[in-house]
Amino acid sequence: MNYMWKNAVIGIDLGTANTLVYSKDKGIILNEPSVVAVNVDTNEVLAIGIEAKNMVGKTPANIVTVRPLKDGVIADFTTTSQMLKEIMKKASKKLNLAMRKPSVVVCAPSGSTSVERRAILDAVKSCGVKQAHIIEEPLAAAIGADLTVQEPIANVVVDIGGGTTEVAIISFGGVVTCRSIRIGGDKFDESIIQHVKKAYNIIIGERTAERIKMEIGYAPIEHETIELEVRGRDLIHGLPKTVTLHSKEIQEALKEGMLQLLEAIRVTLEDCPPELSGDIVDQGVTLTGGGALLNGMQDWLKEEISVPVHIAPNPLEAVAIGTGRSLQFIDKLQKV
Repeated sequence: MNYMWKNAVIGIDLGTANTLVYSKDKGIILNEPSVVAVNVDTNEVLAIGIEAKNMVGKTPANIVTVRPLKDGVIADFTTTSQMLKEIMKKASKKLNLAMRKPSVVVCAPSGSTSVERRAILDAVKSCGVKQAHIIEEPLAAAIGADLTVQEPIANVVVDIGGGTTEVAIISFGGVVTCRSIRIGGDKFDESIIQHVKKAYNIIIGERTAERIKMEIGYAPIEHETIELEVRGRDLIHGLPKTVTLHSKEIQEALKEGMLQLLEAIRVTLEDCPPELSGDIVDQGVTLTGGGALLNGMQDWLKEEISVPVHIAPNPLEAVAIGTGRSLQFIDKLQKV
């Protein structure tokens, strides 16, 4: 498939929850949920992104909505390739240029295996690109958060994505030490679903759980209780039911995942070479990814790890911006 690109340089953040495309000239040109609607009878892709997400839980039996990426890596190669082709089509329309094939930088979790990275590269190359490079997610996040990654100074990045959380210490253009844990927005949503099911005998969907997390989800800090009415299906009677949830109970439901995240940060900081430890006290920790926006996250981490904690200027888009910017010094990064 030819897309008539003209020396285009684009960065792709192929995320578990959202796929973002960054263009050097226009910034973020696409931000779509990583969801695909497929007709199981014909294997035809019916919708991707926001259209497909709006169909979740509302489709007839012959149409399924799938998330082809799980825990930051490709779980379904064929569907991911189809999704990428559609995304590249949309991106070419947005850029509105008569283009040749683009050079693409795509990010991969630092904990991904060589097989998983090869799958990501193959999926991108199947879209007919000129060159495809892979960059580690925390490094892309650091570049996108305007940190000085090429200097011999320690930068700590905590990228809380949909499927994984990456904690990395970056210095001199490379990752010094890193932890990747399978805790992220999806895990928090699942914790909320399980809590509502156990406490109220009600089943709620993923989209409702996400709304609860964003509106009344809190990191383990003191706060004034907020209430939220949600609807779900009663497990006993099978009928729709409305319940009122409190932010304190949602905070409790998220606590276990939060503590695992904190442990990953502590272990990474303990692995830091002594020479770089002083920098961390000065520079602090930078949060990126959607999880950085959870209520109270910044204040809670500041209290727990006793170093400054900053949120990137645009945490949701930091990785995508970093992938696009990284192409100008990708050779140097790959040597590192």
